[in-house]
Amino acid sequence: MEPMTLGQALELEHRAIDGGIEAYIASLAGAATADPAPLLSALTGLRRHIYLEEEFLFPPLKAAGLMGPIFVMLREHGQLWRQMDTVAALLADGADTAAMRNDCTNLLSLLDDHNSKEEPIIYTQADDILGTSASSELLAFLEAGTTPEGWVCSAA
Repeated sequence: MEPMTLGQALELEHRAIDGGIEAYIASLAGAATADPAPLLSALTGLRRHIYLEEEFLFPPLKAAGLMGPIFVMLREHGQLWRQMDTVAALLADGADTAAMRNDCTNLLSLLDDHNSKEEPIIYTQADDILGTSASSELLAFLEAGTTPEGWVCSAA
């Protein structure tokens, strides 16, 4: 079996993030109190994912000439970051189920739009441009890396 490419690993992380938000939305339907753990995990994962892309993945891709697509990704990261801040604030304030469902659904919609461009354009190029050693470093970061305290994305 061939090892996973960086693009494949990043796509798997997209699915895990989406799954956490979807699990939280599903928990809003039945329980008296929804379990925030899958949502909080998804938000932490998405912030780390954006950090990895902006700090490590995008600079070499920009240098290789993908400036336009990277600019779009950075702008969308800002939209995602602001929506995550909104969702986190609603959660902290004990917002009602309808507000939480609405804002989490909005976040999923932004993610779907973003990922549908990022995966076929950015990730396929990343696997070709970065080479084995850089991809290995980023795969290792996916396993154990964390977002530095206080880091925010460039377009937030």
